[in-house]
Amino acid sequence: MNASTAPDAAQPEQAPLLNIANALTVLRLLLVPVFIWLSLLPGDRAGLAAVVVFVVAAFTDRLDGQLARSWGLVTSFGKIADPIADKALTLSAFALLSINGRLWWWVTILIVVRELGITVMRFFMLRRAVMAASRGGKIKTTLQMVGLVGLLTPWSALFLSAGAADFMLRAAYVVVAAALIVTVVTGLDYVRQAVQLSQRGGHAGR
Repeated sequence: MNASTAPDAAQPEQAPLLNIANALTVLRLLLVPVFIWLSLLPGDRAGLAAVVVFVVAAFTDRLDGQLARSWGLVTSFGKIADPIADKALTLSAFALLSINGRLWWWVTILIVVRELGITVMRFFMLRRAVMAASRGGKIKTTLQMVGLVGLLTPWSALFLSAGAADFMLRAAYVVVAAALIVTVVTGLDYVRQAVQLSQRGGHAGR
């Protein structure tokens, strides 16, 4: 091997912008307006269709991240677009539930402020360090998705008895309550981490 080509050979190959992980992220972004449109239509059929679209979009959120990491398809576009697509899906669902009177607005506002605030903070902190998603953050996302599906689903349209439909709805509210608690706690933890990173950077510059 020529010594002059050794540095180039040692550089990691950059993932192409057009890859399956980014395609799934773009698909999720495109599904968000479809989900919103279906949710605003009257009738249980439209509601069920909206839930199906939501579940498919939520599945791509998990899948694109796994593919990007395992296949070496991580790109700058994916790092930016993936959290945007994720927040667009979940926050639109919370807002729609509040618009339809199925969830208190203060819950939605609290979650929206936390999600957008932490996302912006993590982007600004990229100059110092990458704040990876914690285990609590992953639990938060799972609880939010399960709770949203539970509240979005018109259970009576699934031929459930009134008692069973009421149980599923109550269970969904319990999951959303747990998601709210974890959302706030993990948000405060991210802020704590950001403050510690900033203080380390400040001391290092002195």
